[in-house]
Parts: sequence; structure tokens; C-alpha cells
Amino acid sequence: MIKKVLFLALTLLSFTPSWGEDSAERTKRDFLQLGLPLYEGNKTTILSTGEIKFQDLFEAVESAEKYILMDYFKFQQDSICGLLIEKLRRKASEGVQVYVLFDSFGNHDSDFPLSDTLQANIRKSGVNIVAFDPVRFPWINHLMHRDHHKIAIIDGKMVYTGGMNVADYYLHGKPKVGKWRDMHIRMDGPIVEAYEELFWKMWNKEVRGEKQGAIDKETFGARAMDDGYPVAFASRWPKETPKIMRQTYCIAIDNAEHLVQIVNPYAMLFGEVRASLRRALERGIRVQFMVSTRSDGKINDDVIGLEMRKLMKRGAEVFYYNDGFHHSKVMMIDSLFCTVGTTNLDARSLCFDYEVNAFIFDPATTQQLQQIFYEDVESSSTLLTPEVFKERFPLRRRIRSRIFTISKRFL
Repeated sequence: MIKKVLFLALTLLSFTPSWGEDSAERTKRDFLQLGLPLYEGNKTTILSTGEIKFQDLFEAVESAEKYILMDYFKFQQDSICGLLIEKLRRKASEGVQVYVLFDSFGNHDSDFPLSDTLQANIRKSGVNIVAFDPVRFPWINHLMHRDHHKIAIIDGKMVYTGGMNVADYYLHGKPKVGKWRDMHIRMDGPIVEAYEELFWKMWNKEVRGEKQGAIDKETFGARAMDDGYPVAFASRWPKETPKIMRQTYCIAIDNAEHLVQIVNPYAMLFGEVRASLRRALERGIRVQFMVSTRSDGKINDDVIGLEMRKLMKRGAEVFYYNDGFHHSKVMMIDSLFCTVGTTNLDARSLCFDYEVNAFIFDPATTQQLQQIFYEDVESSSTLLTPEVFKERFPLRRRIRSRIFTISKRFL
């Protein structure tokens, strides 16, 4: 409790009022100049655990009247996926149009991939299910641009997105890392239209057919809310917007006036983002970063450790989350706006994959995420210090991390 009060006090002390535009207004202006659409009148619900996310999603699926669209990197053939598939089959039998897209590489990389037999049975039940960019010989030509989305849309009224795939380890964890901590959001409002357009763009890229599932916009679809707030939509399309995630993160960080808070599982920090964080520290901005003590990649941990040490030496507060693997991908700026999405801070997400993030310009939503951040710091985290770094990263791990870091210089 004392630590939480201290963090809140320091945050308030670090705030200095700005006469004129604040960081949120400058960021919105810069996004518009970049060509990013800004959707007014939205509401956001934070889904802070797997249990909360899947309960909310399942209730929405059961209430669907017209159509359900899902685009996930990975559907793991397990209990939670089985329950979802049964619900989708039932809705299809009721006449609801159901379209499901999953990444072929993500499926092959799963502990329990969807089998061809199961996929065929799903199609027979009336659910349209398609693998994005099927991995076939010569294999290597399928490794670059993968569909890393996590999107679910119900009747055009709401969209779910964030870091969670469809798998039961979001509820039960994994033996290697323990609990699997993640974050998801549900958004209601005009922003849903942007995600729906993205879904059909992905679907038609794979199916190469006309958009299916005509929508009665008078009955279905989301309307702007009087007490809603603006959300910017950033979608990385490899050949159309290859730099958009780097640009949006850098704009947000460069506009920060007093506080940057980031939680990211693969913070191997591509060049531009690293440079923006260093500039923020040089300006006296308070930078707080949370990464995981344990993750699903040993070499990743070593490279991330080296990056976090560099940030720590420049003045950043780095927290190692100890209670499992923190897979969330969120950033909060100045307690004014935040981003939640699918983007990791590594070369894979920033330079290759299809990614999507929402930038939410709402202080209340941002402060809810901050509260979760502070609770994780208080209950489950260790502050990185030179002594902690030496203890956690002995010489052999430091040497290994430097070897693998060399390759990033060529990206």
C-alpha cells in the first residue's frame, strides 16, 4: 500500500500544467497529419484478465443477431477454443453469419494446433473458417508477414482487441512460465467500423473474393455516443503502412510532457522507439517500463535484459514482473491517453507482421490502466538496479545477449 501511495504521489508531483496544447492534443494533431483516422464518440471497457475477456466475449457472441467476425493469430485446440467453437456453430445454425480467420504460421506454432479434420467439421456446421497465408513449400517465403491480429467483432457494434489469442493458458497459465498475464479491451462506437474494414481487407486478401455478409447499417453497426471520446486507429499493412507502428509510438513518446509508462512482453526495442525513449529521458520525462522475469523465449529474455539495463542507466524505472509472463501490450502517456493493441516492441511486430493498435484519448481509461500498472508494481514486481541486473544476468547471459543484439543493427 505504501508503495502504491508513493507512486501516485510521485506521478502527481511530476505533473506540470501546460498552457496551450497538452500532449494528447498534439498527438491527435500529429496523427491526423500522418493520415491516421480519428473516430469520435467511443467507449472502452478494459478486460484485465483472461477470465474477464472470455466471459465478456462469450456473452457478446451469444447475443449476436447478424454476424460475427474473428481474426486471431492463434486458436489453440483446447477447452476454451472448443467452447467458443460450439457457440459459433450454434449461432451459425440460427442464421448468424460467422467468419473466422487465423494465421497459418501461428497455428503451426501452437501447442495444440487446429487440425484439418476439426477445420473441415467447423466448415460443415456453417462457420466460414480460413487460414491466412497457408505455410507451404518452400516455407521460407511464408515467414515474413504474418497475421498477428486479435480481433472479434459482433454485429458491427463492438470490437474486442488486445494481446490475447484464443487459448486456455490465459486462464490456467503454462508450466514453463506460470500465470499468463494479458490485457484486452472492448470498444463500442464508430471505431468498430475501422476494425471491420480491416477484417474484410484481410479476408479478401486470402479468399480473393467479394466481401461477404452484407450489413443492414440502419439496424446494425455502432453509433457515436454523446459522452464518448476519440480513438485513433493504427494498422500496420506491410506494403502500405510499413512504418506506422514505429511512427505512432514515437509521436506519442516525443509528445509526452511528464510521464511514459509501457508494458510490453518483447521489448527488444527497434531503433526509432529506443531513440524516442532516450530523448524523453534526456528531456526529464519520467519513463517507467514493465517486462517479465520469465517469458516463452530464453534468448528474448537476455536481449530484453540488455535493453532494460541501458534504459535504467539513462534514468528509466524498469520493473520486472515476477508473477508469470506479462504478455500485455499497453502504453500510457501523461495520464491523458493510452494505446492497447497487438504490437510488440521488437522488429517482428514493427517491421514485418500485420498489427493493429487503438490509441484511446480518454484520461479515465488511461488512469484505469495506470492503476493496474501500479498494482502490478506493488504486488508482483522487482525494480531493476545494477545489483539486480548482475544477479539475474550473469556474464554468460550478457555475452549471449550481445551476440544476438548485433543482428538488430542490420534492420
